Amino acid sequence: MINWIGVYTMIRREVERTMRVIVQTLISPVVSAALYIFIFGHVIGTRISDVAGVPYITFVFPGILMLSIINVSFSSSSSSLYFARFMKSIDEILIAPFSYIEMIFGFMLGSVIRAVIVAILIVCVGTLFGAVSLEQPLLFIFYIVAVSGIFSLLGILVALWAQGFEQLSILNTFFITPLTYLGGIFYSITMLPPLAQTITRANPFFYFVDGLRSSMTGVHEANAILGLVIIFGILSTLTLLVVHLFKIGWRIRA
Repeated sequence: MINWIGVYTMIRREVERTMRVIVQTLISPVVSAALYIFIFGHVIGTRISDVAGVPYITFVFPGILMLSIINVSFSSSSSSLYFARFMKSIDEILIAPFSYIEMIFGFMLGSVIRAVIVAILIVCVGTLFGAVSLEQPLLFIFYIVAVSGIFSLLGILVALWAQGFEQLSILNTFFITPLTYLGGIFYSITMLPPLAQTITRANPFFYFVDGLRSSMTGVHEANAILGLVIIFGILSTLTLLVVHLFKIGWRIRA
């Protein structure tokens, strides 16, 4: 039986932690996204013809939104669990009447909620610039929740692995950020030469961006079924790995 009160308490703690430093957790990513929208969409976009039949600012907006979702969900779960380890407050969670899945779900859903709030704020900003269209609302919600879930789990893995605070940024700097920028957030894959297109299609981040873009604009450049398989495959793999590491107490038990 699920300890709903305990899970709710963990989620509330994560939300309250987010609200205590609202400038860093919510305002900062929204301001960064607004700058991207203004520079790449409004300034540069006016000099670029339509992409796949939609204005450039509308085409690029889902990529900017996905970039923010990835960064927010990853940083939220990684910093939360790492500091719980660092301050030894993880011990209080471990002795509480929680299953490992409930613990993970608490950390994960707290990050997803933060990512959803940021997404809503960025959509509001994008609406002011006339950059937002929404073809399939349910699919839009699915991609936001699924991708933020993936990167919250990835953040948990990094938080377990990290031996120092500076190590939290290693994966983001050398893996997440490059793959995100090379995943088509600012351009159409048709703009690339054939070899670069093949390399891009091997990048799972491309399917995250393309899925969100198709839900908003109706334009997709990847195989939608393959994209869903990749998302569910990564989500399932990360979930099983995180649950296993919690069960054996890797880096969380003295």
